[in-house]
Amino acid sequence: MATPVKVHGPPMSTAVSRVLACLLEKNVDFQLISVNMAKGEHKKPEFLKIQPFGQVPAFEDGGVSLFESRAICRYICEKYADKGNKGLYGTNPLAKASIEQWLEAEGQSFSPPSSVLVFQLAFAPRMKIKQDQVVIKQNEEKLSRVLDIYDKRLGETRFLAGDEFTLADLSHLPNTQYLVGVSGKGELFTSRKNVGRWWNEISSRDSWKKVVDMQKSSA
Repeated sequence: MATPVKVHGPPMSTAVSRVLACLLEKNVDFQLISVNMAKGEHKKPEFLKIQPFGQVPAFEDGGVSLFESRAICRYICEKYADKGNKGLYGTNPLAKASIEQWLEAEGQSFSPPSSVLVFQLAFAPRMKIKQDQVVIKQNEEKLSRVLDIYDKRLGETRFLAGDEFTLADLSHLPNTQYLVGVSGKGELFTSRKNVGRWWNEISSRDSWKKVVDMQKSSA
């Protein structure tokens, strides 16, 4: 039996949960290895060998080690193209290009303000760090502008890259889960008809439900 791939990091991490969702969509067996970040395990020499920046996730597949969640997801989709959801990363150049442009939109436009909000609203209170209301307001406004563009797009297509669920949609799940489910900012998504419909659909996928269950059991 083949050795399952290894994912190092806590499922509460948005980047770790992105990789877990991708593995579940692709039906790839994996081993989740706990990393106690409160104890600094992500900064120890043995961890830095597989993740030189001391962040999570770190990923191992046989003799291959990778970091950065979006790169890991692309690798999983290419390496295990014939498993699970075969269209997750597109099956032709045009489909891939459409997925890539929305992955770029997620990484460059959606992730910066949404990540700030996730930290300020979901993690800062747990870490007993004072919330910065000015920063929250600024990033809500930035994210609102992005979601206006998304709402227009999602009025034309069922999902971001077309009419099939892809890695472009999956990559939005981690941050949105915190904003809708924990931070009380769900109206940013649900107040927009098409974005709300899209979120309800992508967050109802079995793969993501399993990730959320993993987060709950590790909390």
